[in-house]
Amino acid sequence: MANQPRLGRRSFLKTGISGLAGATLLHPALKSADATTSAGNGERNTFICRKLGNTGVKLPVISMGVMNADNPNLVAAALDAGIIHLDTAHGYQKGKNEEMIGQVIRNRKRDSFFIATKVGYPAKDRNSGIFFPDTTEATFQKEFDISLKRLGLDYVDILYIHSIWVRESVLFEPAMRFLDRAKKEGKVRFSGLTTHRNEHEVIDAVTESEFYDVVLTAYNFRKKNRTELQTAIAKAARKGIGIVAMKTQAGVYWDKERQEKIDMRAALKWAIRNKNVHTTIPGFTTFDQLNEDLSVMGNLNLTPEERKNLRLDEPGTGTLPGLYCQQCDACRAQCPYSVEIPTFMRSYMYAYGYRNLRLAQETLKSAGLASLPCYDCRQCSVDCIMGFDIRTKILDIARLENVAPEFLA
Repeated sequence: MANQPRLGRRSFLKTGISGLAGATLLHPALKSADATTSAGNGERNTFICRKLGNTGVKLPVISMGVMNADNPNLVAAALDAGIIHLDTAHGYQKGKNEEMIGQVIRNRKRDSFFIATKVGYPAKDRNSGIFFPDTTEATFQKEFDISLKRLGLDYVDILYIHSIWVRESVLFEPAMRFLDRAKKEGKVRFSGLTTHRNEHEVIDAVTESEFYDVVLTAYNFRKKNRTELQTAIAKAARKGIGIVAMKTQAGVYWDKERQEKIDMRAALKWAIRNKNVHTTIPGFTTFDQLNEDLSVMGNLNLTPEERKNLRLDEPGTGTLPGLYCQQCDACRAQCPYSVEIPTFMRSYMYAYGYRNLRLAQETLKSAGLASLPCYDCRQCSVDCIMGFDIRTKILDIARLENVAPEFLA
């Protein structure tokens, strides 16, 4: 793109690796001017970077999902430690997330960071995933203009159309025209979309469209469709589409009581070991988590203990259902009342896995609680592929509806 800085190898070596060398938060195995150190056992650890498809951009395989973060010092520390890519969205924290990022990057060189944001989340029918008939280019443009203002930027590196799970919405012409025009105007470098369910079919549609530059997809060791998803990702990567992975740590805990935590390092390793995944956006919210995630890049090999921790050798990746909902949508067809079960389950994960009660409540209210039929059902007819007790979880999380927002941390 004319007259715009591009984050190529030279810029990365200047801004990313120099940040690594001076970082105080980094795992000791990563502290090195050339980002390669001895592990003390004869092996060499590398600060791993991959090209984001055909974008020409090279990124560390660990980026930052900023959705749950509210501490600007943490975001600044991530950038200082060598992370380049920050992922946010128009709706995160009702806009405060973008505003915080704008504050952090205000005095930094533009080619030292790589920003992605998302628009269009509320413009779809929640049942079908199809954009509403009155959704136009202006629908996306209005949100995007606000996002640019919050971020304090003239352009973003990636602009995603948010939360797509059906082919028709991948090919939605007003969205594609909007993205095409935004790129021509120099306000967007690369276009993409995000997908949390039916991911493999969405990615296949993206590949066939030959329009998008990047896909942000849910991808983790617990995905029931991971074989199909890996095939779709590989096909897209061969076509030059950048692949960014989210939800890599699959809900954080195996249990509601938060007594059995998923091995975060092992889960992140599992995702990054797929070389067709170009970068990941784990949503760390503490300095310890930042350090833990970056330490993964020292060695991607899964030890026998880590495989055991992830229950990789157990049928179905373990006997515990965990907190991560596949968002496969198979449940709603089984429910006689067509309850928006995936949204309830996502809210449940936000509350018990992420401990983000505000986001859990916002998600919950979007599911429609006016006349929840689960109260009257004595036995739920839904057979969840993850083994969730759907009715119990819905009635549990529904209690959050009437809690005043000021009481939510």
